[in-house]
Amino acid sequence: MQGFIDDREYKNLSPKTIAAYLLTLKEFQTFCGEHEIVNVEDITQTFIKSYLMYCQKERGNNPTTRNSKLHTIKIFMNHLEEIEVIDSKQNPIKRLPYVKEDIQIEAFSDYHITQMLNYYRRINNRNRTFPAYRDYTIIITLLGTGVRLGELINMKWNDIDFKSGTITVYGKKREQSSIPLTDKLVKELAEFQVFCRQHFNSLSEYVFTSDRKNGKLSTDAVKSIFKRLKEAMNFKDEIRLSAHTFRHTFAMKMLMNGCDIFTLQKMLRHSQLNITQRYLSIWGTALRSQNALYNPLNNMDI
Repeated sequence: MQGFIDDREYKNLSPKTIAAYLLTLKEFQTFCGEHEIVNVEDITQTFIKSYLMYCQKERGNNPTTRNSKLHTIKIFMNHLEEIEVIDSKQNPIKRLPYVKEDIQIEAFSDYHITQMLNYYRRINNRNRTFPAYRDYTIIITLLGTGVRLGELINMKWNDIDFKSGTITVYGKKREQSSIPLTDKLVKELAEFQVFCRQHFNSLSEYVFTSDRKNGKLSTDAVKSIFKRLKEAMNFKDEIRLSAHTFRHTFAMKMLMNGCDIFTLQKMLRHSQLNITQRYLSIWGTALRSQNALYNPLNNMDI
């Protein structure tokens, strides 16, 4: 395991990815020990399946989590094959399929969005505090770009080109992409920048910072923001309030407003089109009004 971790660090994987690998491997190692498996040569496909069943029944892991753990084990066993600890015939993950996932993608309705924005507007109208103004701008940014949580907290002022209306984001695998900003979002971010400069008497490197130290927000800090907002909103439908739900909402709104699937793929920075097509299949009925407007049969004499 340590050799595997060292190899991932050598290959310059992010600390977050390595920590996730280690978490799963330690759990799998404990499971092996409990079943008196001490040599990797004794790990069979059946044994890996029994571990995944344990994850389902004892740990309550859903299919997505189990597939993530299987993915880590696959990478680990392939590494052992690469360094010739085991040979290809001994590799137990060969032809071991992932389980079928029930894909559920939630998105905010117009009511949800209006309620959240009005909540922060009311606070800012009474007394424009930094946390309320920052949280409002976070929501506007997520709705206007569809960026991931990691991309949001790593966003720097130098990444924003106010003249061209573009922003450079660093996504999964630390790939760099440039995405356009609407005029509305450029205006909001420019005004927020002025406020930050006045509030702290200096401008931080990062766009979204903590109130006290003006330092970069952590992932947990943003999750806490959403947790407090959810408690304040008390939505009856129990929709998940997270950065990824905003990302889903961005995708849904883009499709409903007539965006083509290839443009959406570029905006979301999906490596494969089939990932983006999930949104199209889920919100196909929401495209009825657009279909009524643009269907090719409309202009045909039939």
